[in-house]
Amino acid sequence: MSDDKTNTSELSRRGFMKVGAAALTAASMPMFFTKDAWAAKEFRNNPGNAGTVKFGFNVPQSGAYADEGADELRAYKLAVKHINGEGDGGMLNTMKPLSLKGNGILGKKLEYVTGDTQTKSDAARASAKRMIEKDGVVMITGGSSSGVAVAVQGLCQEMGVIFMAGLTHSNDTTGKDKRRYGFRHFFNAYMSGAALGPVLKQEMGTERKAYHLTADYTWGWTQEESIKNTTEALGWKTTAAVRTPVGAGDFSQYITPVLNSGADVLILNHYGKDMINSLTQAVQFGLRDKQVNGKNFEIVVPLFSRLMAQGAGENIKGILGTTNWNWALQDEGSKAFVKSFGQEYGFPPSMAAHTCYVQALLYANAVEQAGSFYPPEVIKTLEGFKFDGTGNGPTEYRAEDHQCFKDVLVVRGNQNPTSQFDLLNVEQIVPRSQVEYDAKIFGGELGPYEV
Repeated sequence: MSDDKTNTSELSRRGFMKVGAAALTAASMPMFFTKDAWAAKEFRNNPGNAGTVKFGFNVPQSGAYADEGADELRAYKLAVKHINGEGDGGMLNTMKPLSLKGNGILGKKLEYVTGDTQTKSDAARASAKRMIEKDGVVMITGGSSSGVAVAVQGLCQEMGVIFMAGLTHSNDTTGKDKRRYGFRHFFNAYMSGAALGPVLKQEMGTERKAYHLTADYTWGWTQEESIKNTTEALGWKTTAAVRTPVGAGDFSQYITPVLNSGADVLILNHYGKDMINSLTQAVQFGLRDKQVNGKNFEIVVPLFSRLMAQGAGENIKGILGTTNWNWALQDEGSKAFVKSFGQEYGFPPSMAAHTCYVQALLYANAVEQAGSFYPPEVIKTLEGFKFDGTGNGPTEYRAEDHQCFKDVLVVRGNQNPTSQFDLLNVEQIVPRSQVEYDAKIFGGELGPYEV
């Protein structure tokens, strides 16, 4: 390997491009002789002539979001199979445009390593750093926390490795903390607010008093801000907004003050096991049976997942929220993914699984389309990429901030589920036009292509 690197550097100094004889086909020649290709620039973890290439799956295998992480890892493993040409192909049969051929990535077999973020930013960075430095991954993906996503995205920018974010909903991820080397398929808090607003107005009116319980980190802060902006524009008053630690477990000390606050809506800006626990305890305290200000007391969970709904059980019935995707959707991409995942694991995938599966495919497809693993070329291929057939309708990776724009789902906890998985009804598919915004409103700079 050291000899190869020496030879590559020598050829670089002479201004030539080192490529394998097999690569110099009529089909691939244009990809290699692009403007940047002549520079023959070395980059971190360049797979060179190796027959394999490696991804790093960095997910919460412990901590408050571990259930999401387990499903993410299942989806990533399925994506590896499909990229390598194993199984039924899943969304490789529905995604358009598609450059992948089902023979790995640029003919290299895809392998992977895993890490545990522990739902903690420091642990996530350490895990990602190990995968980059010791395992030689060309791409990091995963996470179920925006704090984790922001931390790992920053690290990947520094180290010149692309980060395909998993489940991250904070506005900051593609806002003030956006990075050239980071991409997000998942929607964000602003979109949740924009999608929910008209439904809340129709069902709950314009004279409401809201009490927020908010996870005390970047995601919770921006979700609270986005939902407050939405509801206050409707005419609602904000009675209180209280921050709660991630992984608190017992939320009774935070719920008790709600009872005598004068609020008639509780908004739970919580996720994972925290949302399960806070919602369950709120129901146990009798909030859903109360009448306040002459109105039935309501609970809203702006960001839902089917895994959270399973954990909350009966308490989820009738409660409104938003999701990025739902396994009951009937488009061809969703059906193909649900079929593949179900055959592999025996149950339907969550939205976290869907997001992570799609992110793995999008990176692999961009490499195949670019004809290179060189990060700046892959980034430029992803920027402004428009695609369909992956379960969210027509989708675009906006070049200005690396945020995906697509339809958003407003869902409600199913009052009469037919199975343990039939827990969320899709109330509305909100079009992209209703949730889109100017990339400048959240600030931030993407940074350079070359690091």
